[in-house]
Amino acid sequence: MIIVMKSHASPADIANVVRMVEALDYRAHVITGVERTVVACVGEERGEAHSLTHLESVAGVERVMPVLRTFKLASREVRPEGSIIEVGGVAIGGPRITVIAGPCAVESRLQVEGAADAVKAAGAHLMRGGAYKPRTSPYSFQGMEGEGITLLEHAGRRVGLPVVTEIMDAHDIELVAEHSDMLQVGARNAQNFALLRALGRIRKPILLKRGMSTRIEEFLMAAEYILSEGNPNVVLCERGIRTFETATRNTLDLNAVPLLKEWTHLPVVVDPSHGTGLWSLVTPMALAAVAAGADGLLIEVHPDPRAALSDGPQQLTPASFKALMAALKPVAEAVGRRI
Repeated sequence: MIIVMKSHASPADIANVVRMVEALDYRAHVITGVERTVVACVGEERGEAHSLTHLESVAGVERVMPVLRTFKLASREVRPEGSIIEVGGVAIGGPRITVIAGPCAVESRLQVEGAADAVKAAGAHLMRGGAYKPRTSPYSFQGMEGEGITLLEHAGRRVGLPVVTEIMDAHDIELVAEHSDMLQVGARNAQNFALLRALGRIRKPILLKRGMSTRIEEFLMAAEYILSEGNPNVVLCERGIRTFETATRNTLDLNAVPLLKEWTHLPVVVDPSHGTGLWSLVTPMALAAVAAGADGLLIEVHPDPRAALSDGPQQLTPASFKALMAALKPVAEAVGRRI
């Protein structure tokens, strides 16, 4: 259920409603929108004794509404105007298309600083780079871990870009959160519910990637785990799903973008690098993602992709990334957005 407060409801009115909701064994999440404040009530409805409909007569309450979706806090009904998530002073979900760019993995100081210079010069808004790398093979490069996070942080701070990096283990949350502006949950951990709950207990923004075999409703329920623990700062990332097709690394599901925008208030970004696995397809699919309504892009850029220790075939060179950024402008303008 959600309780929609009147536009003139006072802080005392809202606090009173929260107290009443919690007295009925619900968890109350106060969500402040542009015109209204909503109190989202999460819990099991167990008959008339726990009903919330009587709260419509309480001071400051406009109406009480059921949320029909299985994902309650992520539902568009909770915040019809959509959410904007701030990451180190950069907004994701507003009128501007937010571009997150950088190498698949942090490999060395020279490599990550070269990538930082390149993506900053081309106009990226945030920098990405993996320090902890979940790889299919245990013999593949696993990342530089703690040292890699430090190198990424220094590179981002030097060029003035907030940094995004992957979190794999709940035990590392404190370390990763200290040295980054946004924590990424990769496809392989999209339904690691213990990790998602732990991330819900911090306030750092979370970039949640869709699992390679995760249906859209399951994807939103994964976001719900984070939201239900109290962290509202979640951005969704479509990164391709596993299908019968083998010509590309994954099948980039651009159907998901407008559907997610219809179902949820959370911002949606698209990763055409993992979505295709081929650098030559990254630009056309990035343009298509923006046209489909994506709020941002996640693009892998490496100073020398041929020498990359992971995912070289899908990473753009600095020159290719610069060309992509130029190509994005007219497409963004055509759909009423900007870069």
